[in-house]
Amino acid sequence: MLLNFKKKRAKLQAYTWFGLPLVVIGGWFYPKLGFFLLACMIGAVGIAFYKGRAWCDWMCPRGSFYDLFLQKISRNKGIPAFFRKRGVRIFMLSMLLSVLGIQVYFAWGNIDGIGMAMVKLLTITTAIGIILGIVYQHRIWCHICPMGTISNWMSEGKHPLNISEMCVDCKVCSKVCPMQLKPYQYKEQGVMGDNDCVKCSTCTVACPKKALNFEKEIKKAA
Repeated sequence: MLLNFKKKRAKLQAYTWFGLPLVVIGGWFYPKLGFFLLACMIGAVGIAFYKGRAWCDWMCPRGSFYDLFLQKISRNKGIPAFFRKRGVRIFMLSMLLSVLGIQVYFAWGNIDGIGMAMVKLLTITTAIGIILGIVYQHRIWCHICPMGTISNWMSEGKHPLNISEMCVDCKVCSKVCPMQLKPYQYKEQGVMGDNDCVKCSTCTVACPKKALNFEKEIKKAA
């Protein structure tokens, strides 16, 4: 069942992953492709308004690329807590948006120049994400991604993952989570309290007790 689910998710990601190399490679020859990055930013924030970080599951080209390709060569180590610290995420958000803003300012009035500023930013951050993804875990960049951070802040109470009392702390959920989250730790609260959940549903399918669900009503222990 889990294998079939992963295949279906991979099919969805197959529709979007090519957007990354399209801009990172093609953008250097046709700078206007850089505006695809702006579209992704708008999409990520727009989805976050009602479904949290769901954009990061398969709609984000970079996330899909990392899941489909980088995961195969990653060492799949634990993501250091440093990358999830609020201060680090605020720093990355501020720095990258500032760099982009400055480049856009100096290129204002030049469509190709503005597009190239976005291409450069995406190229550099993708390269960093690939290096960190190989050394640690393929989705590590998603924890410091500026749009991911904004979506994280907007995700409170949006399409939450419910954890029922049927949970037995087997930790299967944390083993299959692409973001290395730990839903079982929120059993007492009954709702996933980590806003970095990308709503991929992998944990709900893998849970042997069916204790995890994105629906409002979840099963109760007999």
